[in-house]
Amino acid sequence: MSTAHLDPKRRALGRGLESLLPSKPAPAPAPVTPPPPTGKAFEIPLELIDRNPFQTRTNFDEEKLAELANSIRATGVVQPILVRPGKDGRYTLITGERRWLASQKAGLTTIPAVVREVTNVQAMEMTIVENLQRADLNPMEQAKAYHRLSLDFHMTQEQMATRTGKDRASVANFLRLLKLPESVQQNVEAGELSFGHARALLALDTPEEIAKAAQKVLALQMSVRSTESYVQGLLNPESKAKTAKPVVAVDPNVREAEDHLRRSLGLKVTIEDKKGRGKVIIEYSGVEDFDAILTALGQKAGE
Repeated sequence: MSTAHLDPKRRALGRGLESLLPSKPAPAPAPVTPPPPTGKAFEIPLELIDRNPFQTRTNFDEEKLAELANSIRATGVVQPILVRPGKDGRYTLITGERRWLASQKAGLTTIPAVVREVTNVQAMEMTIVENLQRADLNPMEQAKAYHRLSLDFHMTQEQMATRTGKDRASVANFLRLLKLPESVQQNVEAGELSFGHARALLALDTPEEIAKAAQKVLALQMSVRSTESYVQGLLNPESKAKTAKPVVAVDPNVREAEDHLRRSLGLKVTIEDKKGRGKVIIEYSGVEDFDAILTALGQKAGE
């Protein structure tokens, strides 16, 4: 009689043990198998894609990003992004960060992507080349991109020019922007000063002079040409005419050539002319400046 009394309890205990210790183990989630790098586009979950560590762009226009997100909602992602395999079934962006960000804003869960097996150097080159081909990449972002190629991968200016399709003088001029004081670099990055403004200001001798001049250029909203004239006035102040030495009249043609060289090189240039004979003095403060001079003269270092 006690057995009949205990059977319900045993059955209840059995059900409790079964709920805690299921007889059949739950199936393990299937591992994510990355698609092979065949050059064809695959739909890859957005959450499995990590940001490009070599991205040189620091600013994304939120309004334009929202416009792209609206377009993606309506028509989808037209051009696949480019990724490379990462660890644990994840991927790392190479190009297409705006499409990736906009797709997230659009509420998508996957994005078409092409998988490529590339090295760090190749990934960085692809990122820089794509960005340099975009009109909205600001000068400081370009300067920092070239600097990373130089610093991280020890590329010469000639190699950087070849890899990115730019001429060497252009690469040198962008790298020179990194000599600007930090406050002026921020002005350039924010679009308050253009590349032309920055080049004109670099002709000044010290960071303090550059920063002070930049503030005046911003306050008066000077054009690039006005900035060049203003800088030349700082380099050749009229107050020097009050010194004991008489002022020698400068031939207008010589002065025009002098100003042209200063604008072209972004360096301090002085032409001393006496009846058609004299010398051209170009002042430089670093290897990049010297390379820019050699490039402008159509030569290469060591020749």
